[in-house]
Amino acid sequence: MSWTAERVELLTKLWADGLSASQIAGELGNVTRNAVIGKVHRLGLSGRAKSGGGATKTRKAPAPAARVVTSTKPTVAEAIAAVAPTPSPRQVQPTIAGANALKVEPIEAIQPEISPVPSSDLFIPVSERASILTLNERTCKWPIGDPSSDDFYFCGRQSDAGTPYCAHHRSIAYQPVSDRRNRRAS
Repeated sequence: MSWTAERVELLTKLWADGLSASQIAGELGNVTRNAVIGKVHRLGLSGRAKSGGGATKTRKAPAPAARVVTSTKPTVAEAIAAVAPTPSPRQVQPTIAGANALKVEPIEAIQPEISPVPSSDLFIPVSERASILTLNERTCKWPIGDPSSDDFYFCGRQSDAGTPYCAHHRSIAYQPVSDRRNRRAS
């Protein structure tokens, strides 16, 4: 389909009349809506204002009424505000006055149940150390050291089938789900 002078003239007239690109494509025949839009842009025809419905002002919703609290018990926000700022763990938090006083006890430091031996404390003989080139499916792939330094290596000890690490590094890498849940809860 070529754009003849007559078709371009009809296009500009229909565009000025406010017809949509789909309607113009239907009037011209044998042309798509996208072809009409492309030709309008190439001709530099001015954009048109949208008809009626889209230019209405949006109204702001009225602000919700303030909530009145009639309870004598302190709310969670009041309880938090009463104990802030947090003193050191050795001090006891102040109490909240009222019929149902809430006393917050000091928080003790959480100690992990299992403290694995850091990999730097584990001695790996030079004969068992592995480079990236000597790793295979049965060697421990636990990285040791800084990868940008010359003394970087992998553990290289024997690993069980289907696991990438030896027993020691597996105990560091994988934590039982129950331990993670306990730490998250406390």
